[in-house]
Amino acid sequence: MTSLHLDPVTIEHHREPLGIGEAAPRLSWVARTAEAGWRQSAYELRVTDPDGVTAPFTTGRVVSADQVLVSWPAAPLGSRERREVAVRVWGPEGDGPSAWSEPTVVEAGLLDPGAWEAVMVGPRLPEPGTEGEPAALLRGSVAVPADIVRARLRATAHGIVTLHLNGSVVGEDVLTPGWTTYDRRLRYATYDVTDLVRAGENVVGAHLADGWYRGYLGFWGQRDVYGDRTGVLLQLEVDHADGTRTIVGTDETWRWALGPVTRADLYKGETHDARRELAGWDAPGFDASAWEAVDAIPCDLTRLVAPTGPAVRRTRIVHPVEILTTPSGATVVDLGQNLVGRMRLRFPDAPAGTVVGLRHAEVLEHGELGTRPLRAATQADEIVLDGRGPREWEPQFTIHGFRYVEVTGWPGTLAAEDLEAVVIHTDMRRTGTFACSDPLLDRLHENVVWSTRGNFVDVPTDCPQRDERLGWTGDLQVFAPTASFLFDTAGMLTGWLADLAADQAPDGNVPPYVPFMGTDPHMPPLGAEAGWGDAATLVPWTLYERSGDAGILAAQWPSMTAWVDAFAARAGERLDFSSGGFSFGDWLDASAPDDQPWKARVPWQLVSTAYLARSARVVASAAEVLGDDAAAARYADLAERTGARFRAEYLTASGRAAYPAQTAYALAIAFDLLLPEQREHAGALLAEQVAVDGFHIGSGFLGTPLVCDALADTGHGATAWGLLLQKACPSWLYPVSMGATTIWERWNSMLEDGSINPGGMTSFNHYAFGSVADFLHRRVAGLAPAAPGYRRIRVAPLPSRELDWAEASHETPYGTASVCWDRDGSAIALAVTVPPSTTAEIVLPDGSEPIEVAAGEHRFACVLPVEEAAGRPAEFVAD
Repeated sequence: MTSLHLDPVTIEHHREPLGIGEAAPRLSWVARTAEAGWRQSAYELRVTDPDGVTAPFTTGRVVSADQVLVSWPAAPLGSRERREVAVRVWGPEGDGPSAWSEPTVVEAGLLDPGAWEAVMVGPRLPEPGTEGEPAALLRGSVAVPADIVRARLRATAHGIVTLHLNGSVVGEDVLTPGWTTYDRRLRYATYDVTDLVRAGENVVGAHLADGWYRGYLGFWGQRDVYGDRTGVLLQLEVDHADGTRTIVGTDETWRWALGPVTRADLYKGETHDARRELAGWDAPGFDASAWEAVDAIPCDLTRLVAPTGPAVRRTRIVHPVEILTTPSGATVVDLGQNLVGRMRLRFPDAPAGTVVGLRHAEVLEHGELGTRPLRAATQADEIVLDGRGPREWEPQFTIHGFRYVEVTGWPGTLAAEDLEAVVIHTDMRRTGTFACSDPLLDRLHENVVWSTRGNFVDVPTDCPQRDERLGWTGDLQVFAPTASFLFDTAGMLTGWLADLAADQAPDGNVPPYVPFMGTDPHMPPLGAEAGWGDAATLVPWTLYERSGDAGILAAQWPSMTAWVDAFAARAGERLDFSSGGFSFGDWLDASAPDDQPWKARVPWQLVSTAYLARSARVVASAAEVLGDDAAAARYADLAERTGARFRAEYLTASGRAAYPAQTAYALAIAFDLLLPEQREHAGALLAEQVAVDGFHIGSGFLGTPLVCDALADTGHGATAWGLLLQKACPSWLYPVSMGATTIWERWNSMLEDGSINPGGMTSFNHYAFGSVADFLHRRVAGLAPAAPGYRRIRVAPLPSRELDWAEASHETPYGTASVCWDRDGSAIALAVTVPPSTTAEIVLPDGSEPIEVAAGEHRFACVLPVEEAAGRPAEFVAD
C-alpha cells in the first residue's frame, strides 16, 4: 500500500473518551495520504481488553467505505469497562491493508445509577448576601488497600467545585460540572487519579461554590434558581491487583468549614482572604475535628449523565499590552483583546491585610472603565494578602468578560509581568481557519473566533459579561454553522440540545434560552418564537450537515417535531399568525431604536411564516434521513402550504416584497420560498434595496446571516461585496474600524465619539452578527459541505477585485480540506485539497460548468467575467 497514516480512532464526539455515557459508542477514523483519488474500500476493527479479562474481538475485513460514526462492533460496555480500539483499512482494490492505527482506550462511566454508592453532602451556608456567598471546604478521609492498579474519581455538584486529592488539585477542568437543566440532567465528570491515590489514608477534598446552581443568574436579579443548598457528590473507585475494587465517597462522615474564599459568584466576582487559608486541609494529617458535620442532600441519581463534549478549561494566556493611567488617575491594564476568563496575579511581599482589587470591563469610555453595560454584574475580584511573602493568585469560581482591568491597592509599582489573563472556555478542538488579503476582513473573522471562545463556556451564551449570560436559542440558531466550521462543537451542542429537549414545554414550545430558569416578569408573554424555537430543528440539522451524525437527528426527533407542531399551532389554521401578541422578530434591526430592539423593518409575522416553512422542510428532510416516509410527507406538505402562504401574504406575483427590506427578500430567497419565475426579480430587488440602503446593513439577528448568500445566489455577488466591505455604521467593519476585537451585540454598541450606546442592553461580545463568517468560509474562500459530514465538498469561491487572495481550511470528518485562491488582475488561480475518501464539485467564478474531482491536490485557473456596473457603488465597478 502507498504511504498512508491512520489517526487514532475517535469515540463518538469525545476528545477524551474516559467515563463516557455510551455503552456502544460509534467509532470514526481519518486516513492521511497524498495518493490522488484514494478511497477506502474496506476496514477491520479490533477491540481488545487491556486488562485481559475478555477475549479480543475483530470484525474481520468489512467491505465498506464507512469511516465516520461506524457502529460499535463488539459486545456493549458495562459500567467502568475499558477497551482498546484500533483500525486498519484497505484502499483501492488490489492494495493490501494499512498498518493498524495506534490504539485508543475508551472507558465507560457509570451507566447504571445503582453503581453510585456515595451520597451528596453539603454545608450549611449563611443566609444569602448581595455580592456572592462564601465557598466551602469539604473533606473526607478514606482508607485504600495496597496494590493499586487504577483509580478514578467521579464528581458532580449542586454548584461548581474544585476537587482535591492528597494535597493536589484534580484535573484541569474549571467550573465543574458546568450548567445543565439540573432538575432533569446533572452532568458528572470522571478523572484518572491513579497517580494521586496511595495505599493507606487518602483525603479527598472539595472546594464548593454557588455557581449557576445557587448564585445570581439572568438579568432580573434571580438567585437560588435551582435550590438554596449547595452539595457535592464524589466517588473514589480504586482497582487492585487481586481484582478487587474499593469504592468510597461522600457520606455523612465528611466535614466542612468556611475557607479563604469569602465571596464567590459568576457575575459579581470573588474575594480571597489569604489570611484564612488552611494549609494542608486537603491532605492526610490535618486536624479537622473542629469542622462541622455535613448534611446529606437529596439527589436523584437517575438524572446523572456523562459528558458528551469537552470540559471547560484554561486554554491560553494573554499578556498586557499597556498599563494606563485614566483621566481620573485610576490604574487600568489593557490586554489588547476582549476575552473571557480571569486574571492571574503575582504579588511582591506586602503587609498582611493589604487589599488588591480588580474591576473588569470590555471597553473604555472617554478614557475610563466602561462598566455601565454590565448592569448588576459587578465583575469585581479582590484578594487580601497574608504578609507571608510573594505569591500567585487566580480566582477559582468566577469568570469575566473583559479587555480592561482596573487595579487598586497594588503594593508598589504595577508592572506588566505582574499579571496575565487566563482565557477560559469549553475546550473544543479548533477545526476551521480563514484568512484573506484585507486586514479589516481578517480582523473581523478573528473577532468571530474570539466571540466563539468567549461565549462557548459550557453553554452557548449570548454574552459573557453582563447580568445575562444565557443560552439564547436564537443566537445559536443563526451562529451554529459558523461555530461548527471553526470548532468541533458536536459534542458540546449534543449535550445542549438534550437540555433544550428537557426544557421544552409539554405543548412543544421551546424556551427562549436553554437551560431555562423562567421568564423575566417584566417581559411580554412569549409564544412560539420564530428563529429562537427553531434552534430545536436547525441546530440538529446543522450538526448533521457538518458532522454527518444522523444520530443527532434521531435523538432530537421528538423535540424537532414537537417544536414544529407548536409553531404551526401558533400560526393557526390559515398559517397567518393572526393571533397577534409579541415576538422578537428580526431582533436588533439596524433601524431599531436603542430602547426598542424589537422594532424591525418587517413585521414579526413575516419572519415567523418564513421560519415555519424552513423548519417544516428541515424536519421533512430529517424524516427522510431517518426513514420515516409518512412524517416526511406530512412536514413537506406543511412546508409547501406555509411557503404558499408567505407568497400570498408578503409578495407580489413578480416577487416584490410587500415590506421592502433586506430581510424580507433574504428570507424568501435563502429559505427557497419563491416560485422559479419570482427568484431572479426578487434577487434584483434585494440588490436594489441594498443600494438604496447605501450598502449598509438593513436587517437584524434573523435576516443579517442570509443577505449576502441571497445576493450571491441570485447573481449579485458584487453587491454582497459592497455590503461586506462597508466601513461606515451600520456595517460589519464599523466595529473593526473602532478597534473591536470581538463581535458587538449592536451595530453601534459604541458611537463614533467613543460613547457607549445609551440603550440599556449593550454588549461588546455577542456572536450573532458574526454569523457572516459562515459566508466568508463558504463563499468568499469557497469551502462548503455538499453532503453530510463533507463526504462531498463544494468549492465555489466568490472573488472580488478588492481582494488579492483568500483561503480557508477545515478539518472534516475525513481529513483536511482547504481552498486558496489568489487574483492577478482578472486572472484567478485556485488550489484545492480534497481529503481521502471524498469528492468535490469545483465551481469556478468564470461561469463554466462544474468540475468533479476526487481526493488529492488540484489546481485551476480562470478569468473573472466583466461585471455590470448598474446599481453598484463606484468602488465595486469592474476594472
